[in-house]
Amino acid sequence: MSNIISQYRIEKPPYYRPVADEVELYEAAYSVRMPMMLKGPTGCGKTRFVEYMAWKLGKPLITVACNEDMTASDLVGRFLLDATGTRWQDGPLAIAARHGAICYLDEVVEARQDTTVVIHPLTDNRRVLPLEKKGELVHAHPDFQLVISYNPGYQSLMKDLKQSTKQRFGALDFSYPAHEIESEIVSHETGVSMQISEKLVSIAERARNLKGHGLDEGISTRMLVYAGNLIHRGVEAKNACRVALVRPITDDPDMRDALDAAVSTYF
Repeated sequence: MSNIISQYRIEKPPYYRPVADEVELYEAAYSVRMPMMLKGPTGCGKTRFVEYMAWKLGKPLITVACNEDMTASDLVGRFLLDATGTRWQDGPLAIAARHGAICYLDEVVEARQDTTVVIHPLTDNRRVLPLEKKGELVHAHPDFQLVISYNPGYQSLMKDLKQSTKQRFGALDFSYPAHEIESEIVSHETGVSMQISEKLVSIAERARNLKGHGLDEGISTRMLVYAGNLIHRGVEAKNACRVALVRPITDDPDMRDALDAAVSTYF
């Protein structure tokens, strides 16, 4: 099992640019093993933040990308058949709880509510995970912590978290960084100049102002990194922005024209 958990250790420090006191607050939360909830728009750095904190704390990180087809067995484990008969296979949540990893449930509201209920015993003073099919009660390792994330601005009421779940977590709000910080991040991640990076961020800021006025989501920091990478590889800036920024977020011809015009303003 030591080999299984070792693969989840982050060897190289992920680049993360703090924007406020989120690092210190998370460290304090981890010191008392408080379950944490990260809330913010897609592509704003929530996952990178968790990776950075896991590296900084020296803890393994097990990430689960939640989806509507995920069952409780996908999280806690199941019996499998092999050549020797029936054997139990721990799921990612059980592995993290047994061995003291940080378990990160990304976009947790995409999972069915009857699935997310299994995390409740791990998020209060009990810190246990019942494996009902196996008849075992796993007591969480002292280093174990549960972290979840979701985008509250994108979720419908049908997909929001229950209050009984929300109130088991501390919460950190994430948003897109200020212009100067986001430009620094894009430049560092892609290798483009600060001048180009600032232009990309300005385009994103224009698009974000259109959220709710023709766009479901604005241009994320992740998308800016994609565009910057293309530019750094020699793709003409307008083409890079069209491929990485404009076309992915809308199919509306008028909205595309408006965003293309914003790109032309800066490039």
